[in-house]
Amino acid sequence: MEFGTLCVHGSRKRYDTAGAISVPIFQSATFVHPGVGQSTGFDYSRVLNPTREYLEETMARLESGTDALAFSSGMAAVAVLMELFRPGDHVIVSDDLYGGSVRYFKTVSEKNGLVFDSVDTGDIEAVRRRLRKETKAVFVETPTNPLMQVTDIEALSRLLKGTGALLIVDNTFLTPRFQRPLELGADVVVHSGTKYLGGHNDTLAGFLVTNRPEVAERLRQLYKTIGACLSPFDSWLIVRGLKTLSVRVERQAETAQALALWLREHPKVTRVYYPGLPDHPGHEVMRRQASGFGGMVSFRVDSEETAVKVLERVRLIQYAESLGGTESLITYPVLQTHADLPEEVRRAKGIDGRLLRLSVGLESARDLMEDLGQALEG
Repeated sequence: MEFGTLCVHGSRKRYDTAGAISVPIFQSATFVHPGVGQSTGFDYSRVLNPTREYLEETMARLESGTDALAFSSGMAAVAVLMELFRPGDHVIVSDDLYGGSVRYFKTVSEKNGLVFDSVDTGDIEAVRRRLRKETKAVFVETPTNPLMQVTDIEALSRLLKGTGALLIVDNTFLTPRFQRPLELGADVVVHSGTKYLGGHNDTLAGFLVTNRPEVAERLRQLYKTIGACLSPFDSWLIVRGLKTLSVRVERQAETAQALALWLREHPKVTRVYYPGLPDHPGHEVMRRQASGFGGMVSFRVDSEETAVKVLERVRLIQYAESLGGTESLITYPVLQTHADLPEEVRRAKGIDGRLLRLSVGLESARDLMEDLGQALEG
């Protein structure tokens, strides 16, 4: 079955006898037992809910996994994932990473005894040099947020084979429409479902997907114990969003490519970060492991004054946190997504007052170019 069809039809399970096309919203905290020692399979919604089960089975199929867990946010998914590890365990992470993940690792996971190493995971030899017997996982974004660095998932998987370390890939930016890390050797896929999967800027969600039964079993135990599960209504919103995922992200990637080429020629833009550009350092790796380049474009302007002017002058594009929705959003990483990083770390990575990140929506490329043009030139 092709991906777009799978998005529409999702799980094979049906939960009603009325013939409803849309999966019902089972807005119930608890479920009646038919008798003593008997269950319908659903007892308490923190553990399992029919609407959420439908969504989880859909996500597992889309990511080529055997199990998926739906959380109340992407960070809730990351928090539960980190509970797989024990004090003294070593985790290697991409050195360009969503600021919220870095904040969690620094303020919670390190306090709990985990040890982190940041490295350019696109440099496989650099990762090899950081491996040690205590290494239990490598956590990567590809492409990264916000600098669009690319990691070769297959090469990293080969490196980790036999070490016992999990390869964890945050696939939020590309979605399974363009990249399926489990097929490339990853062990766990992470998503902020708030972004492209929901796609309408109207709900929070997160996912963990795996094809390793022993990992799924441990995650399920943590999931029902911690209770950071997605509500029935939010589950239904994500199910609805997934039905149009394929057509949305294809359009967004097409527009992003056009905008990246346009921005590169603008006199006030000094650099464009988009893996769809042939001169991007990760372009060839992306061509091998992904079927598209996504809808995220970061770019650097000639001065901080220009950056602020763009943020204040855009009319169609909206200055806001988040990404992946139908509306185009522009973000200022230095003050928003990566504000909690130490200044010296931001400066070393180039996350400064001249960097802007654009999440391309479903507006026409021409309208977005006109809006950016007047903001840059005004």
